[in-house]
Amino acid sequence: METLASPLLWTAFALSVFVALAIDFMGLNNKKQQTVSFKSAAIWSLVWFSLALAFGGLLWWETSSALGSVIANEKAAEYFTGYLVEKSLAVDNVFVFLMIFSYFALPIHLQRRVLLYGILGAIILRAIMIFVGGWLLTEFHWLMYVFGAFLILMGFKMWQGADDEANLDDNKLLSWLKSHIPLSKDYDGEKFFTWENGKRVATPLFLVLIFVELSDVIFAVDSIPAIFAITSDPFIVLTSNIYAILGLRAMYFMLAGVADKFSLLNYGLAIVLVFIGTKMLLLDVFKIPALVSLAVIVTILAVTMWLSFHKAKKEANN
Repeated sequence: METLASPLLWTAFALSVFVALAIDFMGLNNKKQQTVSFKSAAIWSLVWFSLALAFGGLLWWETSSALGSVIANEKAAEYFTGYLVEKSLAVDNVFVFLMIFSYFALPIHLQRRVLLYGILGAIILRAIMIFVGGWLLTEFHWLMYVFGAFLILMGFKMWQGADDEANLDDNKLLSWLKSHIPLSKDYDGEKFFTWENGKRVATPLFLVLIFVELSDVIFAVDSIPAIFAITSDPFIVLTSNIYAILGLRAMYFMLAGVADKFSLLNYGLAIVLVFIGTKMLLLDVFKIPALVSLAVIVTILAVTMWLSFHKAKKEANN
């Protein structure tokens, strides 16, 4: 797997992620802040977006200094396109989190802990999948066509199920876990395990964590092939993924109260997945420039968001 990333870019990326996670963990241990307000979540979302934007600027500057502005423009466009796709798919992931937390009646002050550990698990999972996926694509180029067809299929499935109401009532995994893992009836603060009648048992919070991590796996299956269609550089794949994930917790608390205003988002994401899958299938015939891909994806998502807000406003007035 070849990458144009310099030691400076690797160092800046590693340090920024370490500091970001340290800030999140310190915030988790702040007992005075048991909940996250919309204002606080919006501010932190802006901070994480600014961090991703600043890194994109550093990527362009470092690449331009070493290889020229033409290659720098291409790599920066790949990075921002990948970040936008991952961020958009992360919004869909937020809706799944809402469903999981609602089903388990998870108190809001416990959601912060689950989300943080879920994000940490997602970062580790994505890093492993990216390097394995990059190696596979290097060794077996024909997998590009498999990934492309898979994304188109996922796009059509997402379109067909866009209006379906997700729930866990008939989930086979949940039934299996309940029958095989000793569970306490109630939550015990932020503990994943507790003692009940002299036995060590899992709390419902542990089940919530399992389903959050499982949702990360499911979304990674879509997002990793999608971003490899945008760029083959594992460094850009990794950084755009991780920076999108870092802001997921803040984005959750910012969007939790306005989820109904994104009712058409899945349709837009479905179109994006079909577009990216088609781009992957055409890779050896015609390579769509990164700037064109960025413009197409921005347009699709912008139109989808405008239609979603217009629909929500119309329904509110009726």
